[in-house]
Amino acid sequence: QVQLVESGGGAVQAGGSLRLSCAASGATISNYCMVWFRQAPGKEREGVAGLDFDGTTAYADSVKGRFTISKDNAKNTLYLQMSDLKPEDTAMYYCAAGAVEKLEVAITATMGEDFGYWGQGTQVTVSS
Repeated sequence: QVQLVESGGGAVQAGGSLRLSCAASGATISNYCMVWFRQAPGKEREGVAGLDFDGTTAYADSVKGRFTISKDNAKNTLYLQMSDLKPEDTAMYYCAAGAVEKLEVAITATMGEDFGYWGQGTQVTVSS
């Protein structure tokens, strides 16, 4: 069983950057498909980015070209580098671990139902 702890959130102005981290313990993240989801107040949780076992990545259309997902197996940590942030990126960001057949579908068309392990979230607030 894997435990996940996110960090790195904060308040930034539009156009700024943040790097979120998701530190894992209890299991190695190389054994899981790792993803980032987010949820804004009053909205449904949505996929942001995912990184599969084989290195395949997937991104929501709204963040393509601005966000990059990566991991450091030695540190057992997942990252989300966010650049050119916009007010609509404001949300609680969660990392999750699991196994899915189609990462692209999991990111773009689900609310993360297939992921069994979740962190507590880190807040990102972008002001205009």
